[in-house]
Amino acid sequence: MSDNIERRYSTGTIEVRASDSGGIVLEGYALKYNKLSQNLGGFVERVLPGMFAKSLADGVDVLARYQHEDHYLLGRTSAGTLRVSSDDTGLPYDVDMPDTSYGRDLTVLAQRGDVRHSSFAFRTWEDDWSLTEQGFPLRSLVSGALVDVAPVVTPAYMDTTSGIRSLASKFDLSPDEIAEVLRDNKVATLFSAPAPVVIDLGSQRADESTSQEQGETHSALALARLRSELQLKRPI
Repeated sequence: MSDNIERRYSTGTIEVRASDSGGIVLEGYALKYNKLSQNLGGFVERVLPGMFAKSLADGVDVLARYQHEDHYLLGRTSAGTLRVSSDDTGLPYDVDMPDTSYGRDLTVLAQRGDVRHSSFAFRTWEDDWSLTEQGFPLRSLVSGALVDVAPVVTPAYMDTTSGIRSLASKFDLSPDEIAEVLRDNKVATLFSAPAPVVIDLGSQRADESTSQEQGETHSALALARLRSELQLKRPI
């Protein structure tokens, strides 16, 4: 679990429409489930369906802020001016645009297509690590709290500090060590599968125990080997 706020960029296009009351509504997808991110510095990431289920059910106050900036507040769920939900695709949102100078400016820019994408900020409660089919480290975001949704001009800087800390914790390495492993493209060795074991149906339980022990030993050896390599690379 992390208390740090992370931000990610969504490629979903935002749109502007008139509301039934005559106002202006900006809408789009803050994120889409199971879509692999860009390379985040040695790993990729995806948001699993239900990531924000508890956060939304608990009524956690979510903000809509242009460019994630407090002084460009567009709406918030607690005031009823922002609505965020979850469907099979991802996290759709719509916000009643304020009749302010920056609200009117953003409406014009969105209508022209100059502002067309979204970003979202969140805190991670639970994540999981594995490998893609190509053997690249994959972080799956399981649960967390949504902080804000944000129409943006360009992708926000991807702060991957929390992700690196999570991966380091999984293998009991320091953040500096895991960052070095990522740079050397050696994370896959930490996920190495155990050596194959022939299962005798007559003694399946014993073989399953042996398989588990070999898997643990194999992973431990891979981790020890990486630690040794890191120590050797450090200046004396």
